[in-house]
Amino acid sequence: MDTQPHRKRVKHHHNPGDFHELTFSTYRRMPLLTNDCWRTELSRCIDRANLTHQFELAAFVYMPEHLHLLVFPLTTQPDIGLYLAAIKQPFSYFVSSQLEAAKSPLLSKLIVRERPGKFCFRFWQEGAGFDRNLLTVKAIESSIDYIHRNPVERKLCRRAIDFCWSSARYYLAQPASQRFEGLPKVDGLRAEVFDPSAES
Repeated sequence: MDTQPHRKRVKHHHNPGDFHELTFSTYRRMPLLTNDCWRTELSRCIDRANLTHQFELAAFVYMPEHLHLLVFPLTTQPDIGLYLAAIKQPFSYFVSSQLEAAKSPLLSKLIVRERPGKFCFRFWQEGAGFDRNLLTVKAIESSIDYIHRNPVERKLCRRAIDFCWSSARYYLAQPASQRFEGLPKVDGLRAEVFDPSAES
C-alpha cells in the first residue's frame, strides 16, 4: 500500500477548431491493458463518453500501459476533464468488479492508500495525463502517424496495420462507416475541419 504524492495537475485549454491528443497511463505504468475483454470494455466506455460529451474520435491506440486518443470536440467549450472521467471511472469500476469476482491477486496491487484510513482501487495513474492541442493539418497528421507507430516502435508488431487495437486499419480501408469488432467508433477527419467551405 502506498501513500500517494500530491497529484500533478494538467490545465486543459481549448480554442474552437482544436484537436486534442490525449495520453493517459495505467497505475504505475503496469501492463494492464493486455486483456481483450478489458480492451473491448474500454472501447465501449470511449464510445459512450464521445456520445455523451459530443466528441469525435480521429485516432487511437491501446498500448499495454497507456493509451493515446486523438479527439475533436463538437462543442465550443468542452470539458476535457469531465470527458476523461467519463472514460476512466466506469472502466475502472468494471475492472475492479471483474477482479473481485475472480478473487484475483492483482486486486491487492491496485488498492492504494489515499490517506490514513482511506483506501481505493486505482487502475489509472493519478492525474489528468497529457493533453496537447493541435491546430494545423501537419500536426494532426503527424499525431495520427505517431499514434499508429507506437506498437511498431515497441516491437509489438512489424507494421502498424498488424496491431488490431488501434485505428490504423480504419485509415487503410477508408470506408466512411468502417467499424471493427471490439474497437471504438472512429470518425476520422472531416473535410470541414480543415476547409470550412467543405460544409456547403
